[in-house]
Amino acid sequence: MNTTPPPSSSSSTAAAASIQFPLTLALTLHWVSPPPPALFTTTTSKSKFPFRPQATINNTNSSNLSLATDKSNNPPPNSEDQTLLTLLRQRKTEEAWLIYTQCSHLPNPTCLSRLVSQLSYQNTNLSLTRAQSIIQRLRHERQLHCLDANSLGLLAVAAAKAGQTLYATSIIKSMLKSGYLPHVKAWSAVVSRLANDSPAEAIKLFSSVVRRVRRFSDPSMVSDSRPDTGAYNAVLNACANIGDTKKFLKVFDEMPESGCEPDVLTYNVMIKLCARADRKDLLVYVLERIIEKGIQLCMTTLHSLVAAYVGFDDIETAEKIVQAMREGRQDLCKILRDSNEENLSEYEKDVFEKLLPNSINPNDYEPPLLPKVYAPNTRMYTTLMKGYMKEARVSDTVRMLEAMRHQEDSASHPDHVSYTTVISAFVKVGSMDRARQVLAEMTRIGVPANRVTYNILLKGYCQQLQIEKAKELMQEMVDDAGIEPDVVSYNTLMDGCVLVDDSAGVLTYFNEMRARGISPTKISYTTLMKAFALSGQPKLANKVFEEMLNDPRVKVDLVAWNMLVEGYCRLGLVEEAKNIVQRMRENGFYPNVATYGSLANGIALARKPGEALLLWNEVKERFSRENEGGGSSTLPPLKPDEGLLDTLADICVRAAFFRKALEIVSCMEENGIPPNKTKYTRIYVEMHSRMFTSKHASRARQDRRIERKRAAEAFKFWLGLPNSYYGSEWRLEPGDDYASDSV
Repeated sequence: MNTTPPPSSSSSTAAAASIQFPLTLALTLHWVSPPPPALFTTTTSKSKFPFRPQATINNTNSSNLSLATDKSNNPPPNSEDQTLLTLLRQRKTEEAWLIYTQCSHLPNPTCLSRLVSQLSYQNTNLSLTRAQSIIQRLRHERQLHCLDANSLGLLAVAAAKAGQTLYATSIIKSMLKSGYLPHVKAWSAVVSRLANDSPAEAIKLFSSVVRRVRRFSDPSMVSDSRPDTGAYNAVLNACANIGDTKKFLKVFDEMPESGCEPDVLTYNVMIKLCARADRKDLLVYVLERIIEKGIQLCMTTLHSLVAAYVGFDDIETAEKIVQAMREGRQDLCKILRDSNEENLSEYEKDVFEKLLPNSINPNDYEPPLLPKVYAPNTRMYTTLMKGYMKEARVSDTVRMLEAMRHQEDSASHPDHVSYTTVISAFVKVGSMDRARQVLAEMTRIGVPANRVTYNILLKGYCQQLQIEKAKELMQEMVDDAGIEPDVVSYNTLMDGCVLVDDSAGVLTYFNEMRARGISPTKISYTTLMKAFALSGQPKLANKVFEEMLNDPRVKVDLVAWNMLVEGYCRLGLVEEAKNIVQRMRENGFYPNVATYGSLANGIALARKPGEALLLWNEVKERFSRENEGGGSSTLPPLKPDEGLLDTLADICVRAAFFRKALEIVSCMEENGIPPNKTKYTRIYVEMHSRMFTSKHASRARQDRRIERKRAAEAFKFWLGLPNSYYGSEWRLEPGDDYASDSV
């Protein structure tokens, strides 16, 4: 096993997530709150002692990952423990694990901590599972206090790298709750991972650790836990991901307080922030700031600029960057300034003036030159190709691939990502034959396609309803390329079967996926639910939904609830659908436009216009709250939708609820949705042209019809049909589409 220690510090957010600790690294432990007065009793009273570093804590509360390094109470090692410790010192982790599994008793804390550390350090799924099983056993036996901070820190890093972000976060939070500060490399790795998965949680965790660090007046006491540049870059990345410019500035300004200086990756993240804040005009000033501060420029910075302009749909400027680099020019800042457009935002002005003071009066100085010549690499060319693909410029995508092939510099030659981008471009325009030709070309020249490449092709065939070819490609992927399908592969095929109304095929692939040991995602469940709903089997959809609820690996969302509602509404089972909606509310989900649309369709199918009036009242209230920006109702606001409003209007017109119909079409017009007057005219003429024509109705009955007649005349006026407002009768000629008797 490789035990070479990594660099002691890194400012890279990526490096923070992938850092590996040497097994002998000791993480200094510090109290972040005073120790309890009695170490062996549980108490909630606060100690009057000042903050001070401690090496031990004796807390057997199984709800926390409590730490202990005190060996005074440890029993003397027996032969099994001695053998286990010897194997661990020799880095024979596999043999040590076997001894642990055969131990008749729980090994001592030293052995347990070393074993968890070494298993975590291996960074494999198997070793992580083994380390977690030790945690489970210790929790069950109320012995979590046996583990030290080093082992838990390494376990947090390993879990973060494996994508188990919630587990890694819980470890760090438990360490803080237990009274200890984890090493910066441990907690910053978790923050780095959270920055992409859950940015708001990343910011909270960072703030929680930093707040505890600042409680110590002597910085040397918490030097191992203080945030470094890598930790700051991780939380700045989280701020950029959610576009929080004010929080970004606050954290950026705090860096010098911890003795940290922004590096090139800090400014790379700032490029992302400018993109999130829609400030294309500031991108060039980030580049200039890097040069002015004497920070060594990296290719990632230049690639980030290309990606940012592509994200702004400014392919022309992205092309200028790549072309300037190909020509060996160093005046890239001037080129970008010349291409710049004014895009000032008063709301963000103060923030960016502080982050980029060089952007205030840029005309007062000449744009700086790049420190050296930089040649574009494969990654830049591929990003530009993705821009072409986004705009469906297939010929330009292929042309770029050909240009990359003929580059003298091997660093610019196309790789599997480049070829996959071209395949995506062909798939996007439905040219599956040419996409397969590119795949064949990859095989011929020895550029291996990966699972992503095949999944894109699978999606293309399914979108083209060529399910048989998709099945053949899946088999080819396994047999010829030796690539096992993943959950995305199966979800794609399942969705394809839904498109061709093959619910049995969806179920077959769902079961095959689970037989292969691939865990279903919420997309898998909702796709299977959709298949049953569309095939008129809502009870089976409900059964899948219940299984989804019981699966701890997935989180039921509004899409799943709506699919369940859709299944019942397709059969006109309105009451069952309303029960689902009520259950949805009880679980904290509010109906959205899709929910109401399904209910409206179900009401139309069941021919229950009275239900439509109740539904419209609720929908109208939420639409009004959207326009007013809030209200007293607990329901959140709702944006109008053409399909929902058209269905409700259709029901009301057919049921002669003309006053409500006018309310709905008025709502449509107010929100820029053109009502289908032709359809409503046809319905009125076919169903209601003889309304109110009886001359023998009683006076009481005629009085009751006054309001309805008034609403009908108003609706005819809106349609443009002759009505009482014109004071004339009307008649369609026999040749007209809507021939009928006079009103």
